[in-house]
Amino acid sequence: MKLNLTAVLVIGLMTSMGVLTACSQQDDTSVQQQMPNPTVDVQTIMLETVPVIQSFAGRVAAIETSEVRPQVTGIIDEVLFYEGSMVQAGQPLYRINVDSYTSQVQAGEAAVQNAEAAVGNAEATRASAQANLAAQEANLAQARADVMRLEGLLEVEAISRQAFDQAVTAMRTAEANVLAARAAVAQADANIHSATASVQSARANLNASQLDAGRTIVKAPISGVTSISAVTAGALVSANQPTPLVTINRLDEVYVDISQSSTQMLRLREQIESGQVGQGGADVQLVLEDGQTYPILGQLLLANAQVDTATGNMTLRAVFPNPDGKLIPGMFVNARLIQSVVHEAALLPQSAIMRTPKGETQVYIVNADNKIEIRTVTTAGTYHGNWIVTGGINSGDRVVIIGGSKVKPDQEVNVRELPAASSEANADISTPPPSKPSTVNSNIPMARPQSDTTVANLSAEEQAAMNAADETK
Repeated sequence: MKLNLTAVLVIGLMTSMGVLTACSQQDDTSVQQQMPNPTVDVQTIMLETVPVIQSFAGRVAAIETSEVRPQVTGIIDEVLFYEGSMVQAGQPLYRINVDSYTSQVQAGEAAVQNAEAAVGNAEATRASAQANLAAQEANLAQARADVMRLEGLLEVEAISRQAFDQAVTAMRTAEANVLAARAAVAQADANIHSATASVQSARANLNASQLDAGRTIVKAPISGVTSISAVTAGALVSANQPTPLVTINRLDEVYVDISQSSTQMLRLREQIESGQVGQGGADVQLVLEDGQTYPILGQLLLANAQVDTATGNMTLRAVFPNPDGKLIPGMFVNARLIQSVVHEAALLPQSAIMRTPKGETQVYIVNADNKIEIRTVTTAGTYHGNWIVTGGINSGDRVVIIGGSKVKPDQEVNVRELPAASSEANADISTPPPSKPSTVNSNIPMARPQSDTTVANLSAEEQAAMNAADETK
């Protein structure tokens, strides 16, 4: 009887367990049938050419700088400009006391007048000497004629020897007088030459005095913005003194000197030569110290062919229009330039990228059956906040952008399409939103922040999923 009761209890217990198991299986099946497939947001890949924008630290430098120094010595009577103001080339800046230089000019004018009078006197003396020479030459001719006439009469004893000798003596005297007259003319010519030289010297001294007098007005050699004046009215200044009175910087255009490591430049050249990337453009954009983007693009002028041995960097130079004078020499800036381009690349946001413990980069792909596949990809930096993917995906692939944290490989999902990121939408480097310039690593490209509109349109569940995905990565 006990055995039969035990058997009945065992059979009843087994029956109850079977019923419970069956109920549990039915409940699981019901739950599975009730749970829908998760929804993920995907982006259809579009391969394109993407520019590689690098950001480098730079300094603004003036295209032209003039240190204004006096060219004469004297007391500053007046400062004729406002410090920090814009001045034009030739504009008076300082007035030095001119009294002593006015006296020198007056003395020089008197010296010129005296020298010119001496020339006039010398010319008059020469004219007199020339007239005397003509008279003496006439006397000599008459004396020679008398000697020739008397010589014939002496032969026939028509005159005495004494008369003939007197005629010869008169001729010799006339010859001596001609020589003396000629010497007087030569001396007069020498006096005229000396007086003329004195006039030229006096005029040169006068010109120098007038030039010094004019230099008492110190003028701006170039157009630009003035610095703080080093002197005030009443200060004594000296010609060519070492300390400038004021410095003028031309600011309508400025240079920006950019520092790039030689290692990075060599790597870039190797990539260009191997065909991995293409040659970039020459446009340069600036991000100022306060994070604002300078609205005007500059042009890259040159790359220094020499590496700085102290820093290992090369210097690139760009020129920027500066119509408002916003760029000031010495100012720190971040320069963004397209140094190369990557062909057949895709742009993916950070939310699509996953990192494995081995350091591999992976993304989730939704295949034609709407099932999840995992794909290893290669990247080449960022462009406006999106990763540049260079391998591992093909045009037309659907990459999971949002919702990757709630799916796994081979899981079937529902798909919601997002617009694809494109470099053409952000091709102009003159329009990215401002970002704070980097002072730690100038070789890291500057990224565009996520769009506020895109984030705002996400549901709370999707936002939480995206945050979880970021934490996982």
